[in-house]
Amino acid sequence: MLRSLWTAASGMTAQQTNIDNIANNLANVNTVGFKKSRTNFEDLMYQEIKPAGAVTAAGINNPTGLQIGLGTKVVSTEKIFTQGNFQQTGNQLDVTIEGDGFFQITLPDGNIAYTRNGAFKVNADGDVVTSQGYLLEPGINIPEDALEVGIGEDGTVSVIMPGQQEADEVGAIETVRFINPSGLRAIGKNLFTPTDASGDPQAGVPGEEGFGTLAQGGLEMSNVNIVESMVNMITGQRAYEVNSKAIQTGDEMLQIVNNLKR
Repeated sequence: MLRSLWTAASGMTAQQTNIDNIANNLANVNTVGFKKSRTNFEDLMYQEIKPAGAVTAAGINNPTGLQIGLGTKVVSTEKIFTQGNFQQTGNQLDVTIEGDGFFQITLPDGNIAYTRNGAFKVNADGDVVTSQGYLLEPGINIPEDALEVGIGEDGTVSVIMPGQQEADEVGAIETVRFINPSGLRAIGKNLFTPTDASGDPQAGVPGEEGFGTLAQGGLEMSNVNIVESMVNMITGQRAYEVNSKAIQTGDEMLQIVNNLKR
């Protein structure tokens, strides 16, 4: 059987995964805080017919060898944590991280997840939560009769109460960062959990020691570039097509062999 059939098939399988990943990026082009993924490929093993440096005669060695590659595979999908565009909303509970960092979110099971989505809400108890109702960590409670909420660049949260001119501090937003954010595990709902590859979360104060500052009244949108994604989709489609042509060519070669007559 021709190697090219299986080699080209591996290319088609890899490009299918590539297109799936691009489709997910495009589907989330308007998702707040979404980070695009990039598909990484690597070649498979090689069949070595003749090794480089093999002796052909006394004192003579082959300068090159003969190796036949056996295809490709997807080795990883890597999250790209470049900054997304900012969108001003005017909502006093919308917060953007300008720079490095993640918000901390308490999941229903008590574990901590991390997100770049700063579209926060207030629940019936006055606690600051995500759109799914998950609590911000550390917890912040907004008094029911608060007239105005202010969030500083350093994460300080303050409120102005009726009859008061001075703002009262009610808490502070603490952000974390990772030595390898691309190693985080995406679990949906704009949330990530740490892995051995990402390293442990390093907590800090926004604006200090390399942590990004906070900006109130706006959101960080998806960092998906539509033009880039469309170009990647076209090249992926063409790569899929040319691999299918290689399979057709291999099939035609086998047909020629089957039609040989003595």
